[in-house]
Amino acid sequence: MQTSAHISPALSIVHPITLTSGKNARVWDSEGREYIDFIGGIGVLNLGHCNPAVVAAIIDQAQRMTHSAFNAIPHQPYSQLMDALAAFIPSKEPYLGMLTNCGAEATENALKIARFNTQRSAVVAFDGAFHGRTLAALNLNGKVAPYKKGLGALPGPVYHIPYPSHDSNVDSATAISALQRLIKVELDVNDIACIIAEPVQGDGGFQMLDPEFARYLRQFCDEHGILLVWDEVQSGFGRTGKRFGFEQLGVEPDLLLLGKSIAGGLPLGAVMGRSVLFQSMPSGSLGGTYSGNAVACAAALQIIQQLSDEQQLQQWASTYENLVLKHYQHWEAQKLPVIKRLTGVGTMRGIELRNPQGGPGTQELAKVLQRARERGLLLMPSGDSRHVIRLLAPLTIEPELLDKGLSILGECLAECH
Repeated sequence: MQTSAHISPALSIVHPITLTSGKNARVWDSEGREYIDFIGGIGVLNLGHCNPAVVAAIIDQAQRMTHSAFNAIPHQPYSQLMDALAAFIPSKEPYLGMLTNCGAEATENALKIARFNTQRSAVVAFDGAFHGRTLAALNLNGKVAPYKKGLGALPGPVYHIPYPSHDSNVDSATAISALQRLIKVELDVNDIACIIAEPVQGDGGFQMLDPEFARYLRQFCDEHGILLVWDEVQSGFGRTGKRFGFEQLGVEPDLLLLGKSIAGGLPLGAVMGRSVLFQSMPSGSLGGTYSGNAVACAAALQIIQQLSDEQQLQQWASTYENLVLKHYQHWEAQKLPVIKRLTGVGTMRGIELRNPQGGPGTQELAKVLQRARERGLLLMPSGDSRHVIRLLAPLTIEPELLDKGLSILGECLAECH
């Protein structure tokens, strides 16, 4: 692996290789070796490496203007993207919003918006959650190691309750009971500014929120004047087979957090939501120097244009999901002892591994990662015990390449005894 000696060792690395180029679902390392990429920049490349239309838009915009700080002098791509985003998000009313540099910054701004509009400060988040690595976002994450370890008190107050999902052993009734206990024993419900959740947890193991609980949350928030925030940084932009994961739940948020695949590999994020929440904010209270960079906006406009083709999105999703289900069913028929559940929904799928004792297959997954890489397949772990393989290949991956990658994965799973 060829990396700089000046990079902090606090940046953990999953695969000890150095990439030099990529095309759709294929990447090449500094040794010239080719891999099938099932990581996609951790959910950034839903439409693949170097998507031709996105690259063309980047080049065109870069030749005309690379940047203008929107707060000082507005630029056209920012306005065009906000119009496109408002039309792209399936909501009852057109959303307002702002652009950010990334998903974590979107989270931070959502907390500001929630605090200002409710004049409250407490936040309820979930076990297994991941909302970013900046200081306030960090406290929302649903586990200590490695994110919060050794940092002392973090911005809050933040309270966590179990995340109910058909992909776990937590049901809706358990989560409802935990929330009711929270407001009875620890927290005045009138102090809660917002409840934040991922419709499908990413780092938590590709678990989909129980739709029954999602409906309960919407009712609970409406009853108590609390903002409901969906974090779609990883589950958005076609990752679940729909434009956004909240469509799988049938519950709209007050605020929607976006990032990762929004700009096809360029740094960009957004907070979108009900217009009244943004109209109330003081002028100058939101913004940032690089937020909504012109080149990133141009890339995002191309991403939205491609994903707005509903027929194409459904075709990508159907092909992807059917192949994953076909291989998983084959592994089940083989009675591979290492596999447990297929988690997630649509095209956002995880494969849960177990050890011989029935517990989380942390060591088993580590072996699969190495063996798959040696065979030319790159995979990403997730889950509270790093025991869930999350499949993040581009939706645009060629069917035969997806089939090949899943076959390699099957071989590696079969070797785990």
